[in-house]
Amino acid sequence: MADGPLRSNLPPLELHVPEPRSRPGDPVDFSDVIVPAAGSMARPDEAVSPHDMRDLSFGLVRVLDDDHKAVGAWDPRLPAETLLKMLRTMALTRAFDERLYRAQRQGKTSFYMKCTGEEATSVAAAAAMQGDDMVFPSYRQQGILMWRGYALTEMINQIYSNRGDKLKGRQLPIMYSVPELSFFTISGNLATQYPQAVGWAMASAIKGDTRIASCWCGEGSTAEGDFHSAMTFASVYNAPTILNVVNNQWAISSFSGFAGAERTTFAARAIGYGIAGLRVDGNDALAVYAATQWAAERARSNKGPTLIEHFTYRAEGHSTSDDPSAYRSAQESAEWPLGDPIHRLKQHVIGLGIWDDERHAAMDLELAEMVKAATKQAEKNGVLGHGMHQPFETMFEDVFEELPWHLQEQMAQALEERAAKWPK
Repeated sequence: MADGPLRSNLPPLELHVPEPRSRPGDPVDFSDVIVPAAGSMARPDEAVSPHDMRDLSFGLVRVLDDDHKAVGAWDPRLPAETLLKMLRTMALTRAFDERLYRAQRQGKTSFYMKCTGEEATSVAAAAAMQGDDMVFPSYRQQGILMWRGYALTEMINQIYSNRGDKLKGRQLPIMYSVPELSFFTISGNLATQYPQAVGWAMASAIKGDTRIASCWCGEGSTAEGDFHSAMTFASVYNAPTILNVVNNQWAISSFSGFAGAERTTFAARAIGYGIAGLRVDGNDALAVYAATQWAAERARSNKGPTLIEHFTYRAEGHSTSDDPSAYRSAQESAEWPLGDPIHRLKQHVIGLGIWDDERHAAMDLELAEMVKAATKQAEKNGVLGHGMHQPFETMFEDVFEELPWHLQEQMAQALEERAAKWPK
């Protein structure tokens, strides 16, 4: 760019670079986080025009108040059985995360990602959908599989990439694929699941089916082109889709401001596309359930897609490869104003008289033992460092229905060279 003459009567231009609230060693300040009273947001009819629900993109749908009581029009009034199953599944997800995190530190797998503090954004959402609705998850939605009853051992086999891994070691650990539970293959490429979900939902509508699609991404991924392409198609074709944005404040070491959080909410992106937008307390399981239920009914009745921003916080590192103490205050997680989703739901069901601390402690112990047993069972199939778990030639398979001639030649050459190099 050529330098032009400066105009002395104008101030020089300045570039704004977003900065997070605090860095390591700084005091934590969440004073700019506005938390409206639980129950203060109106609940419109599912058929409402997106133009008449603008406030719901800037407020915060909350059901559980400071005393953990369900209040307001968004209260889904769930039966005790559903509440306790949601609590148990979120607790199971956390127990699973703790065990597999330790397994990675012990060298049994190469990689793991926890969803601590975000369990409600997957478990409560799954609870509000039909079991055969198609889900297109990101990499922190393991709670969906647990809600839908997938075997823990199968999940751990995939994480260990062992001989029991149905994906034959071809996927990064935690990137599950369970088509029999309508759980689409997780991709490490950001936001690819968004256009896939919208396309699947469009196909469902073309066929006259009754199933809808739901997808998830982090707030940082909304800066990807795939996100905006999906929003355009969802708006134009009225695709029966729920588009979830899990705003957990951090995209690895980049805080949400780099994705636009300083300018507006992520739910507000729905307004420009003419679709419904909801901003929800992502640490309130009842609010997540209610918002997802609302969006699902809207999609199922052909009223269009909904973008839901789950306002939450990533309590742990981005992955086992990340050290959050290098870029954020160590006190942030403890001072997050919306609390912990498991604790809040636990206190709610205790307040209803259907649960107590003793049963909760016993459940936590039971779930830890359940995960431990599943881990030991999976380890019988091998862990990282135990050698090759799948036959060597499987690297050439499962792409084409019939292996083409050039891959047959490459496989034969590779097997010959391998036998020569490692005769035993």
